[in-house]
This record gives sequence, structure tokens and C-alpha cells, in this order.
Amino acid sequence: MCRGSITKTGNAHARRLLTEAAWNYRFSARISRRAQVRQEDLGEQVRALGWKAQLRLTKRLAALKGRGLQINKVCVAVARELTGFIWAIGTMAQQQAAANRAP
Repeated sequence: MCRGSITKTGNAHARRLLTEAAWNYRFSARISRRAQVRQEDLGEQVRALGWKAQLRLTKRLAALKGRGLQINKVCVAVARELTGFIWAIGTMAQQQAAANRAP
């Protein structure tokens, strides 16, 4: 993954949603019953990558917070890393959809 910061270019709403989502990684990694039901139609690779993201991002937030970094900077760093996982899952979903359409 490419390292970099979240810049102020692009969609402000998407940036805000990413940072809001990053706040949830303060809590331990888990999958609620509702989330399990929503995941039933997803492929195993997508589910595995989603779980990997949860584990990595909760660990990353705790490590950065443990180093004494400002919590807002920590959340932005986690949000930036979250974009990489979102991109990877989107790419994987496109490939699976294309494979399902192929004769």
C-alpha cells in the first residue's frame, strides 16, 4: 500500500465518513449478528479481507494511541488505511462479479 495522508482534495463528505468510521476501531474487533446475516451473500475472500481489516485497524489505532499521538491524527491515519481496504474489497467484488457473468 502507498503511504500518504488524507488530503483536502476530493469529496469532503467521503473524507468525513471515513474519519467517522475510523472512530469505531477504538473497540475490539467483532462481527455482530446483523453483520453476519448481511455477509452471507458475500464471497469467502471478501469476508476474510473484511475481518483482516478489522483486526489490523483496531491494532493500528491502539498502537498509535499508545504512542501518545493526538487522537484526531490517529483517526485520520486509520481512515487513510481504511481506504486501502475499501479499495481492495471493491476490486475483489468487481472481479467476482465479472467471473459470475462470464459464460
